Amino acid sequence: MTEKIALVTGASRGLGFAFAEALAPEYHVVAVGRTVGGLEDLDDRIKAKGGQATLAPMDITNVDAMAQLCRSIYDRWGKVDLWVHTAIHGAPLTPAGHIDQKDWAKSVACNVTATGQLIPYMTPLLGAEGQAVFFDDPRGGEKFFGSYGATKSAQIALAKSWQVENEATGPKVSILSPNGMPSGTRARFFPGEDRATLTDAHAEAARLLAELSL
Repeated sequence: MTEKIALVTGASRGLGFAFAEALAPEYHVVAVGRTVGGLEDLDDRIKAKGGQATLAPMDITNVDAMAQLCRSIYDRWGKVDLWVHTAIHGAPLTPAGHIDQKDWAKSVACNVTATGQLIPYMTPLLGAEGQAVFFDDPRGGEKFFGSYGATKSAQIALAKSWQVENEATGPKVSILSPNGMPSGTRARFFPGEDRATLTDAHAEAARLLAELSL
């Protein structure tokens, strides 16, 4: 049987970590993330399930590194069966008139530009039979969410365009809506929130995986 390959961008923590773990051992997981310790912990968990992972500690905004990674995936496996894109920059909440320009630039680079660069890289790797997965978080237009809301909305708009363009030819593009999870990003957005009411990332990954036709 041909080995199935899953690329998870943003795999070192949160929902990306949980998705990557849940996909093993059915998939060989290529795990991309900036936190080396998180990737190593993920590798341990995947191996404990009898799976295998290739760790790629890199920033998705580094276009040369991502281009090289995609080329390496092609050279080794010739394809990607599933791309799960969870990498995101959650800029601090602030009034639109006080947006820090470094945070704005980082939000655009991670949430929009990197997605626009990765989709052309991933299209030939996914081919007609592969599937890409994005995660919506509709904060656009909410007060204080200017940087995150605008750039996350732009990311999903791009994913939706790719989705409708590919309806007849593939790859399939899925856009899922996660429930609130006790992530570091959410803690920064809602510091006083009762985290006990939120959904564990591993439980949420299992729920969302059930929505996909894999």
